[in-house]
Formats: sequence, C-alpha cells, structure tokens
Amino acid sequence: MGLNAKEKKYLLGLARKTVAQYLETGSTLELKPEDVPHKSLTENGACFVTLYIGKELKGCIGTLEAHRPLVFDVIDNALGAAFNDPRFYPVTKEELPKVKFSMSVLSAPKPLLVKDADDLLKKLVPHKHGLIIQSGYARATFLPVVWEQLTKKEEFLSHLCMKAGLLPDEWKRTKGIQFYTYEAEEFSE
Repeated sequence: MGLNAKEKKYLLGLARKTVAQYLETGSTLELKPEDVPHKSLTENGACFVTLYIGKELKGCIGTLEAHRPLVFDVIDNALGAAFNDPRFYPVTKEELPKVKFSMSVLSAPKPLLVKDADDLLKKLVPHKHGLIIQSGYARATFLPVVWEQLTKKEEFLSHLCMKAGLLPDEWKRTKGIQFYTYEAEEFSE
C-alpha cells in the first residue's frame, strides 16, 4: 500500500475505462503489464471497487486476498461492481456519467485472536480495521469505510454477522468463529 496520487488516479481511470469499454463494445479491456505506467501496480494486490450514483450505492465487488496483479483485480472488480452485484441492476450507458468510482486497496488479512467478546471489542479499531468474520461456510466482510455508517462496534459486528447469514449476536460467541482484520487505502474520483 502507500499509493501516490498518480497511481490512484490511474486505477480510478482504469476502472472507469473498463466499464465504459464494456458498455460500448461488450468486451473486456485488454491490458498488458508492460503497458502499465506504474510498475508497482503490476504486483499482486487486492481491491474493492465501489460505485455510487449521488450518495446511493450502485455496486461493490472486491477481492480479500491478493492473488493477481492489482491492475487486473481492478478490471475484474470494476466489471463485477458495474454488472454483477446481485443487489443492483447493471449500470447503463446513460447512468455511467453520473457514476462515481471509489476504490479500497487492501492489506493482507491477519487473524485477530480473541479470548471472548470483550477482548474482540477491545482489539477492534474503528475506521482503521476492515473485518472478515467466518463461521463454517458463512463468511462476510466490511471495509473500514463502513465505520462511517455503523459507528458503534456492537452495531458493526451485528450487521456483519447478518451479512454472513449468522444471527446478529453470533459474534459474542467467539468460539468457533474466526476473525481477520485488514486495512484499506481508500480513494475516490
């Protein structure tokens, strides 16, 4: 992490260009690593691409763990956010000029070892930590930016449990639940 202003501008432009090309031609943007002006962006990275129209969410898709060059993660997640987020209708050509692109580039998730619910509340840092919760096959995450809407730790954890398909207070029963924290560098157009 630690992207400079030019790298951030490039990634946001890449996301917009990817969606625009798909709307125009139905094809995915082709990009060769050697054509990327910032070589650090060709290293493996994980990101979320979030789309807004005004203050309303229009799509958000991302990757939690780095497994491909960041520029390719941006391309795939921009397409996913625009056209494959099951919560929203796909972005149209008419909407695209109104869409604002935001991005979160994630650090590697680290296990958050906790003894009990009180220990979890102590260790979780609002506005800094993104959190992954996992219990069996149930898994969900909230990016650090979610703290802007869910400001209380208990509320954040309850909503995250529900997103994962768990009971709202499941986080209090820390046995058998895995928690992972990560940080994100967040930027927007």
